[in-house]
Amino acid sequence: MKREDVHEVFTKIPNFKTERLLLRPMQMMDAFDMYEYARLQTTTRYLLWSPHPDLEYTKNYLSFVLGKYRAGDFYDWAITRLSDGKMIGTCGFARIDPTNNLGEIGYVVNPAYHNQGYATEAVRQIIRFGFESLGFHRIEGKYMEGNDASFAVMKKCGLRFEGMAKESMFVKGKYRNICTAAILKSEYPKQT
Repeated sequence: MKREDVHEVFTKIPNFKTERLLLRPMQMMDAFDMYEYARLQTTTRYLLWSPHPDLEYTKNYLSFVLGKYRAGDFYDWAITRLSDGKMIGTCGFARIDPTNNLGEIGYVVNPAYHNQGYATEAVRQIIRFGFESLGFHRIEGKYMEGNDASFAVMKKCGLRFEGMAKESMFVKGKYRNICTAAILKSEYPKQT
């Protein structure tokens, strides 16, 4: 896969429908739903970013995202419920490495919708897209030690724990242990 191919795909980011979800590009109208969870300390505890201080910050972030979509440089979808259209989180690729045919998944879900299988449903769709449409050889996920809920989602989607890089990231004033789980394309049909 070439970098130009990635840009072409993501300048026209596709929508995906799953059993209960619509994964689509984020929009300015998502600001209220996103701020609902992005402002919470519980949401960002194991993430690289801090809580959004106000709705204006969320709107500015979404404006930034829309510009990145136009450039083909943003690989995240809004997770919306089919039943009511509510945007409950995001899921996609935090990083794409075209040289090595690798994608790194990332996701966040509003805590009000945890433990309902939404993250797993969204991640499974993104993994399918990564292997079947983008031609990835490997998909990995990284998470801070202690984020057992995130690792549980990865395990349900077929990723296996590979190891931990001790104190490899300085996040919010502390060195954090970062764990990696992954799945190869050759393992994918066996796992889903």
